Amino acid sequence: MDRIVVIGAGIAGTAAALALRQAGFGVEVHEAHPSGGADLGAFLTLADTGMLALRQLGVDRIGGFPLTAMRVVDATGAEVAAAPLRDYRCLRRAELCAALREEAERRGIEVRTGSRCTGVDGAVARFADGRAVRGDLLIAADGVNSALRAVIDPAARKRYAGQRVYYGYTDRIAPPHEPGRIEMLRGSGTAFGYAVSPSGVVHWFARLPVPAASPDADLLAALRPDATPAARIVEATDEVLSTDAHDLAGSSRWRLGRGLLVGDAAHAAAPATGRGASMALEDAVVLAKALRDAPDPDTALDRYERHRRPRVERNVLASARMSAGPHAERPAEVARLAERCAGFPEVDDAALAGSLSWPDRLD
Repeated sequence: MDRIVVIGAGIAGTAAALALRQAGFGVEVHEAHPSGGADLGAFLTLADTGMLALRQLGVDRIGGFPLTAMRVVDATGAEVAAAPLRDYRCLRRAELCAALREEAERRGIEVRTGSRCTGVDGAVARFADGRAVRGDLLIAADGVNSALRAVIDPAARKRYAGQRVYYGYTDRIAPPHEPGRIEMLRGSGTAFGYAVSPSGVVHWFARLPVPAASPDADLLAALRPDATPAARIVEATDEVLSTDAHDLAGSSRWRLGRGLLVGDAAHAAAPATGRGASMALEDAVVLAKALRDAPDPDTALDRYERHRRPRVERNVLASARMSAGPHAERPAEVARLAERCAGFPEVDDAALAGSLSWPDRLD
């Protein structure tokens, strides 16, 4: 394919562009925001599969710090579980977006910012400034609020998963433990997690059940009853950010003709499992391999969906269940998703690694 048009220059879109160029396709990226749209405040964790996908793309320097262990404690501070982590990393979303963008620029991939796609007509993407761009394939990587999903899957609507996510950073508290371990606190009224960087900065998040779009709840009041450092960490934070958690539990169609949804545009999950960025990076590698190895685009897109749908939809379901509560919208969509996931074949670690290994064929 001579011209693949990617809509969105976030993690999914830029990674897809890198993978497609690596597979030998012509690709261009259009981003609505003038500066690329990366959220400067949020941080994320990359799982081992996300790190593997990055290495397949030749992206090695992404910032952040390694996570080498995880510990789970309850509201009393007692340890519930502990495990080592292999090849995990904590970093700001903006750091990962910048690393991907720099690599795209180095490889000569055009990333056009301030280019807002307003719709598609067959293989033509239309933009707010009146331009029309034809591609052999249109890839919508424009997130949970995707403008193109309304064309590809008109019935799909984002769903409030039932929790508000708070997050922040502080270096005004003595680190509660050594760097590199992520601590997950099962509080009496919240889920809380934090990790300490090598320089002593505590990165933290909290998930609190509240009605959608309601005024901010008293996070500290929910944390103080527990015998954990969560309340002290939040009290020492200068700026606390928040966002409502949404997912696409009811989304069923990823493509129409030569239009394809990837990343959060196709399978946004509530952040409870912490795997959204890794799933987007996996999407990029598998999509490029499918197009590289299949005899025609339709076979490639069928193959891509067969490999990806079981994995990502199980992640959507797991996150939805972890976020479930009295405020979650449309629980029937989660029930239908659970039925669909029950029919998926199991994918073992070896098969997943093979689908992400660049030299291996994708069949």
